Amino acid sequence: MSVRSAGAPRTRVIADAALALLAERGMRGLTHRAVDEAAGLPQGSTSNHARTRLALLEAAVRRQAERESEVLDPAGMPDPAAGLEALAAGLALALHRYLTGDYRQLLVSRYELAMEATRRPELRSFYDATGAQFREPLVALLRAAGSREPERHTLSLVAWCDGLMFSCVAGSYHATVPTEEELRRSVGELLRGMLEG
Repeated sequence: MSVRSAGAPRTRVIADAALALLAERGMRGLTHRAVDEAAGLPQGSTSNHARTRLALLEAAVRRQAERESEVLDPAGMPDPAAGLEALAAGLALALHRYLTGDYRQLLVSRYELAMEATRRPELRSFYDATGAQFREPLVALLRAAGSREPERHTLSLVAWCDGLMFSCVAGSYHATVPTEEELRRSVGELLRGMLEG
């Protein structure tokens, strides 16, 4: 497996290789040497950029957030004033992106990093701070859509999305990918229950 991209900065190549290894081999398969091999770099390259395992994990979390922001594309989310159907369509599109193609592997690496963060307090704070960049815009989005309890509704929406993605990537529905239309209908039902109830 070589993830090296022509012209990409070495730090990004290393972080992408780390994410690919996490998805393929799990946390035990993530070593500096394995990252060098997966990235097609000379031995010692990863150690020069991330001297410790924690530094390597932090680089992976940072890159995970960058790649997830490409999937979510907040600029592509509709204006909440456009109504619940438009909001449901935007969320369904983001979910469908996650569940198809190369993005499925991105979810697996996220689960590996989340589990490691539960065991390493020094990674937990870094992981949480990185994750806040997704949660805070969602709180604002739900507030603008008319939520009277945007923090609570954000937790409900995130939990629903995370549960659906886990089920479809690693759980009992791993062989099933809902269509974008099915996702739109489901997330629409959830949003109407929260915002119109």
